[in-house]
Amino acid sequence: MRIAMREVICATALGVFALNCYAMGDDTKKADKAQYKAAVNAAEAQYKSEKAACDAKSGNDKDVCIKQAKANLTKAKEDAKANRKSKDAMATAAHEKTEANYAVAKEKCDAMSGDAKSKCIADAKARYNQ
Repeated sequence: MRIAMREVICATALGVFALNCYAMGDDTKKADKAQYKAAVNAAEAQYKSEKAACDAKSGNDKDVCIKQAKANLTKAKEDAKANRKSKDAMATAAHEKTEANYAVAKEKCDAMSGDAKSKCIADAKARYNQ
């Protein structure tokens, strides 16, 4: 059985193509991971900046400011994760973002008292499906 030169060239070209496709997959994964890390690092830097701005405030305003900064950090991290992962991650990210927004709304209610506070908490629960 003789192998024609044409078959050797075809097999070699196919092998090179397959290796390139495999290598491109690794490069894409590395790029996704680098992009994710960059987004998380940017979110953490933004959080530190926002938290530093909260130091000028006091009382409940400071508590709300810190909760808002944490909520923004959580939302940015979850968005980065969702961009990197699948639809399941997007659903998880949406849930985490809702939780973070609810925590901020609930913290804002702490400045109130009595019926106003009860109504504020009930509104927050209704808005964020708690």
